[in-house]
Amino acid sequence: MIALQTSAVGLAQLFAITPTEAWEIFAFSVRDGFVQVSAFVAVTVLLFSYVQYRTGGRIVTFLEANERLQPIAGALLGLTPGCGGAIVAMPLYIRGTISFGTVVATLAATAGDSAFVILALAPEAGLYAYGLAFVAAVLFGYAIDIWGLGVGRVDSAVARLGRPMTDGGFATTSVASGGPSVVGYESGQCGHDRETPTGSGAMTTLSHALHILWWVVAAAGLLAGVLYLARGAPEVSMELAPTFFGLFTVAGLTGTALSFYLHFVGRRYIGEGDAGRVREDFASAYGTFKHAAMETSMVTVWVLAAYLLYEYGMAIFALDIGTLAAAAGAFAPIAGALLGLVPGCAPQIVFATLYAEQQIPFSALTANAISQDGDALFPLMAIDMKAAIVATVYTTIPALITGILLHYFWPFASFGFGVL
Repeated sequence: MIALQTSAVGLAQLFAITPTEAWEIFAFSVRDGFVQVSAFVAVTVLLFSYVQYRTGGRIVTFLEANERLQPIAGALLGLTPGCGGAIVAMPLYIRGTISFGTVVATLAATAGDSAFVILALAPEAGLYAYGLAFVAAVLFGYAIDIWGLGVGRVDSAVARLGRPMTDGGFATTSVASGGPSVVGYESGQCGHDRETPTGSGAMTTLSHALHILWWVVAAAGLLAGVLYLARGAPEVSMELAPTFFGLFTVAGLTGTALSFYLHFVGRRYIGEGDAGRVREDFASAYGTFKHAAMETSMVTVWVLAAYLLYEYGMAIFALDIGTLAAAAGAFAPIAGALLGLVPGCAPQIVFATLYAEQQIPFSALTANAISQDGDALFPLMAIDMKAAIVATVYTTIPALITGILLHYFWPFASFGFGVL
């Protein structure tokens, strides 16, 4: 044990990060991920699932029957502040309801959690940036569905990373032969839980109780998240007290712990709720809540992984996004687009804050807004990593084009446009 501790300390010192700092990064990531992301995702997924429950699945049926409207519908979902709307769209692709072009349109229009920062501190810039992102997303989504734009070649290159696990989405005429591959999906799986509960007795009762508690904590996390944004996204200390900081801390830590339980243990006793899938319908309101909880719990696991990867990467290699962005100069929109390749919202929130502080130009903000996929990519990564990689590569293309055009031709592309 002493040898292991010594090795850990030596490794930490080698990468310029102390064990205390490493622990703080872990604790803050566990807390912040749930309040800043998962609580908002839970509300959005629940709303969509409840509409499905009340309408008997007519929304999915409508999208299946109106292929030409899919990129617009996907972009509208992505345009919703936060990542919840876009997260809802990913299972539609996995199910085979929407086209791959619609996936790209959704991800390209995704505003992510950075939208809350921009809309609060630079609302005019946010309206222009996300408006341009919506237009670029819709046009590029239709272009992929109509002409393919080389999706097949990129798909073949990514295929070496592993086989996909799903049907690869709706078979549009131009992409069907070259889009992400079709492997082993049965549409009948969408009408019931993919993982039937196998337990009974005390563990089943406990899991149902913790599921209900999860929603109580999610409501507290949503309140803490709204207050956090209303206060201008301040630094929140780790605190256990009847204060805003205490609510933020307790909701974040408890919510993440419960999410991990539901995702890795609870689903064996109460069912998985078709996480990562879209249900045709729900038999009860409770089933609707369970599906939303399981979906959000899965996203929470991926969000925490992304937070830790980003935060440890920043600390270990002593990287500073602000310094890098300032040094980019004329390449700022390219840097913004490339940063969008990083899944999750943490780096994008930092980037949005830098814009509000007038450290990066409007062209870079818009390029990042188009390129970023936020947390919406995680459900797709969990089920079909290959399609996720292809999709995130393709959202970068309109981001680069739009960002560079804005840099040279947009009259308000300078620093500080629309900042309050």
